[in-house]
Amino acid sequence: MKGIILAGGSGTRLAPSTDSMNKHLLAVFDKPMIYYPLSVLMLGGIKEFMIISTPADRPRFETLLGDGASLGISISYKDQSNPNGIPEALTISKEFIADDSVALILGDNIFYGQGFTTLLRNAIKNHRHATVFGYRVKDPQRFGVVEFDAYQKAISLEEKPKEPKSDFAVTGLYIYDNQAVELTKKLKPSNRGELEITDLNKEYLKRGKLDVELLGRGFAWMDAGTHESLFEASEFVKITQQRQGFKLACLEEIAYYLGYISREALYEKGKSMEKNDYGQYLLEIADRKHSEQYWDRIEKNPMLGLVK
Repeated sequence: MKGIILAGGSGTRLAPSTDSMNKHLLAVFDKPMIYYPLSVLMLGGIKEFMIISTPADRPRFETLLGDGASLGISISYKDQSNPNGIPEALTISKEFIADDSVALILGDNIFYGQGFTTLLRNAIKNHRHATVFGYRVKDPQRFGVVEFDAYQKAISLEEKPKEPKSDFAVTGLYIYDNQAVELTKKLKPSNRGELEITDLNKEYLKRGKLDVELLGRGFAWMDAGTHESLFEASEFVKITQQRQGFKLACLEEIAYYLGYISREALYEKGKSMEKNDYGQYLLEIADRKHSEQYWDRIEKNPMLGLVK
C-alpha cells in the first residue's frame, strides 16, 4: 500500500502565520505539523509516500524530509497548483499509486489513542475497497457526516449538513483500492468549485463498498487548521509528552523501533540536535533500548504499541 499526505492549500484560516509559511510546516508544540500524519502512516506499516503541496512550498518539504532515506522510507513529491479539492490528490498521484491500494491522510490531521496503531493496521490489512474512520463530534454541521443503520453499517454520507443524521464525522484519513483514481476522474466540482472527498466516498457507498471504522472515546482526533485548534493540539501534545515521558509522532523513534534505521543512525541524529529536548530524547532512546523499564514505557505508548 502507498501513502499520500495532502499538504497543499492556501492556509487562509491561519493567516497571517501562513502568509510566508505552509501551515503543515508550522509547529505543533515541538515538531512540524507534517510529522503527525506521516507518523500515522508509518505506524500503519507503509514505507512509500508521496507528499502533495504547492509549487512554492514543495522545496521546503524536500528540505525538511528529503527522500525519506534517513528514516528508512521513500518520499516523493508532487505539486497541487490550485486547491481543487482533496480527491485531486489521487489523480495527481496516479503514477505513484500504480496498481496499489492507497492510504490518503490530510496534513493537518492528528490522531492519538490507545490501540490506534492496531486498529489502523487491521484496517489496512483487511480493507477490501474503501475504508473511512468515524469520530463522534459535538458539532457535526462542520464536517462530512456518516449515518448508520441499526447494525452500524453506513447508509448515507452528507457534507456539512444543516440537519445532521448522526454526530459521527468522517476524519481526514481514508483507505482506497486501486479504483479510486478512476472514480475521482468522474466526480464533478461542488458549489465551492472543488472536488469533494464526500462525493468519492458516496460512490463507494452506492456500490456497497464502503467500510467505516469508528474511533471510540479513548481516541483523540484533531484538525489543526485554525488558530484555536492549532493551539489546542499543541497544548495536548505538550501535556501528554510531559506527563507520560514519551514524544508523539517522533519519526526517528518510530523508524528505529520498526527496524528501518540503526541505533547508530538514531544516535547521530540525536547528536545533531543534542542542545534541545528533541535531540536529547533521541539520545535517550539510543542509550536505553535494552532497559526493561524503558520497554515498559514503550509498550504503554499508544503510538508505538506494536513495535517491540
